[in-house]
Amino acid sequence: MTETSYLQATRAAYDAVAVDYEKLLRDELSAKPLDRAMLAAFAELVQEAGTGPVADLGCGPGRITAHLHSLGVDAFGIDLSPEMVEVACRTHPGLRFEEGSMTSLDLAGGSLGGIVAWYSTVHTPPELLPTVFDECLRVLAPGGHMLLAFKVGDRRRQLDQAYGHELSLDVYWMSPERVSGLMSEAGLVMDAQMIREPDESEKPRQGRQGFFFAHKPKGPGGEASD
Repeated sequence: MTETSYLQATRAAYDAVAVDYEKLLRDELSAKPLDRAMLAAFAELVQEAGTGPVADLGCGPGRITAHLHSLGVDAFGIDLSPEMVEVACRTHPGLRFEEGSMTSLDLAGGSLGGIVAWYSTVHTPPELLPTVFDECLRVLAPGGHMLLAFKVGDRRRQLDQAYGHELSLDVYWMSPERVSGLMSEAGLVMDAQMIREPDESEKPRQGRQGFFFAHKPKGPGGEASD
C-alpha cells in the first residue's frame, strides 16, 4: 500500500466513525490504571525537561490530549481526519486541535518538547514507519520525549466494520523488537519499554499492548546530535 492510499483509507474510516468513536471511548482510560501510569510518567518527563509543548499525534476526539492537559501538560492534538478534529474541538473547546499527517507534520523542526502517538501508528504499513519516526525526530527539541503505544504481535487484520460502521482499514500488530529497532534507526534513544497483557475489554482479539518511551538526544552544546 502506498503512503497516499493508506492515508486516504485511514482518513475515510475515521471520518465515518468519529462521533460514535468519541462516545464509546471517552471514559476508557478510567478503567486502565497502567495506561494512566504511562501517561503520568510521560507528563512528568516533559514537564521536567521543559523543552516545549506536546503534540498528541493521531489525537482522534482528543481524549488523550485532554488527559495530558489535566496533568498540567501544554498539549495540543493533530489528526488526519477532519471529522475527528471537529469532534475534538467540540468536546474540548478550550484545547487546540488541527488537521495533519504524521508523515509530514506542519511543524518547525525542534519545536516540540514531547510527542504522544497513542495507537496512532497501528494503521501505518510497517514499511512506512521510518517516515513517521523520522518526522517525530525532526520536530522534537533536543531532549524532547516521545511515548508510543502500539499493539504487540506480528500480523495484519483488515477491518470491515468498527464502532457501528462499515469501513475498510488495515490494523498492524508489531513485535517490540521491530518497533524499537525502527525508532532507534530514526535516531531516537530508547528509555523504557512496558508490555502489558490484554485487559477484559481487549480480549480476545487485541492481544498484548506495548508502551515505549524514547527521547531525542542532545549534542555537546545542547543541540541535536547527528
